[in-house]
Formats: sequence, C-alpha cells, structure tokens
Amino acid sequence: MRYHFLTLFFVFMQMINIHNNLSITLDGQTIATVKRSDFTATVFEGLVVDEEKFNAFVDKIEQQVNKEPINATIDLHGRLVPEQFGYTLNRKSFIEAFYSYFFDDAPAEIEVPRIITYPKVDSELLLNIRTKQVGQYITYFNKFNKQRSHNISLAVDAINNHVVFPGETFSFNNVVGNRTIEKGYLPAPIIVRGELTDGIGGGICQVSSTLFNAVDQVGLEIVQRYSHSRRVRYVPPGRDATVSWYGPDFKFKNNFNQPILIQARTYGGSVIIRVFSSETFIKP
Repeated sequence: MRYHFLTLFFVFMQMINIHNNLSITLDGQTIATVKRSDFTATVFEGLVVDEEKFNAFVDKIEQQVNKEPINATIDLHGRLVPEQFGYTLNRKSFIEAFYSYFFDDAPAEIEVPRIITYPKVDSELLLNIRTKQVGQYITYFNKFNKQRSHNISLAVDAINNHVVFPGETFSFNNVVGNRTIEKGYLPAPIIVRGELTDGIGGGICQVSSTLFNAVDQVGLEIVQRYSHSRRVRYVPPGRDATVSWYGPDFKFKNNFNQPILIQARTYGGSVIIRVFSSETFIKP
C-alpha cells in the first residue's frame, strides 16, 4: 500500500511539472524552449526521459553551439588578423542540468555550458614564423581568361596563410577541397590524356605547380607529385604538379623542426607563392 501511494505521488508530481517550460539560452538569448512532455515516456506507471528524443535534442543544441576556432592570418596588406576562439557544447554539464530540470517542480532556464576551443595558429606563432622568407616562386597566366583566372584565385585563397607544422604532410586536395560549381569553380580547359577539354576548376594545376616549385626550393620533402600528360607553359618542362579530386594529388612534408607559412596571392596575371618560417629556420 505504501509503495503504491509513493508511486501515485511520484506520477502526480510529474504530471504537475510536465508542462513547465525550460528555456535554453546562449549568451543571454533564448535558442530553444521545451517542456518535459517533449521528452517523456511512461515506464511502470512512472514518467522517464525518452533517451532517443533527448539525444536528438542535444545533438540539435550542439549544432547551434559549436563554433570552429579561426586561425590568425595575414591580410593582403601584411597586417595581422588575430585568431578567434571556438566553442563546443559541454555535453556532460548540459545533460546534468537538464535532468535537474526534468525532476524539479519549477520552471527553469539553462545557459548552455560551453568549452572553449583554441585555434591551431595563434597570433604569437604567426608573428614568429612570418619573419624569414625561405622560398618564393612566381608563374604567369592570361588574366583575360576570366573563368580560368577565377579558378586560380579560388585555389590561391584556399592555400593562403596555411601553416604546416614539423612532421606534418600538406595535401593540396585536402586543403583546397573538391572543385565544384557549388564552391564557385567554373569550367575551364584541363588536360585529360594529353588532350585539352573543359572541366570544372580548370587552371588550378597552375597553383599546385607554383606551390611545388616554391616548397621544393625550400628543401621540403616532396611526398607525391605527378606531371601532366602534356607540357604546360607556365613552368619549365618536368616542373609541374597536376592535381585532380579523384586522381593525382600534390603532397609535401615539413621535414624541418620549424613550422612554415604559405603566403599565396594573385597579382595581375601572376601567381605569387612565398614560404616563410622563423629566424631559426635553416635551409639544407
């Protein structure tokens, strides 16, 4: 009888509380409002949290909260752009706060608990490794070929300000990503089996080839490089590096004990890639 009374009392209290709202806030702004009934399931005459619904809700909150950190960079005028911290949801603390609300009898508010995430490249590191230019290479293109020029600029922007740490391997395909219309790439001539044909992203091999010559000049370890099936005009014979999303990649490894910084830009009809490091960097 006593057990039955306690069970009924527990159910009664939960029925009272089930409609109390919970506000989820982030930096003082409400990002979600829920109530207990959104996540309840009945088990043995009692109400419990429906784990499947609750986990889906936490995943949604996590998507709203998580923010990737942003590395420090150098702008086109040579000025330092400081890094920005990122955030991830403190999932454990959030779940604990929600369960306290679920079994409490008062309306509640949870300020989303977050964990700060730090960028890989901060201002101090960047200022240290931009002090010494250790390599440079320049190639030229027809700036009046608008579509090819556009593709070159996109790929140059993708590798600009990239830092390669000691022991790390740089992959052109991984850093630049897939060359698609959705990412802004346009049709332009590419070489396929020795013949010219239009392809999305045509022209970016000039960027990978310029990069190859810049880092090879430094003495960085070339891990993977392939030449085109016919000669290209922007580099000397045998000094090109063809890339394709589903095919060849250009990779090099930083085999030195100091990070290196890639600075890349287009100017008029030229691709300019410079490689920087710290004052203690010694070329072989």
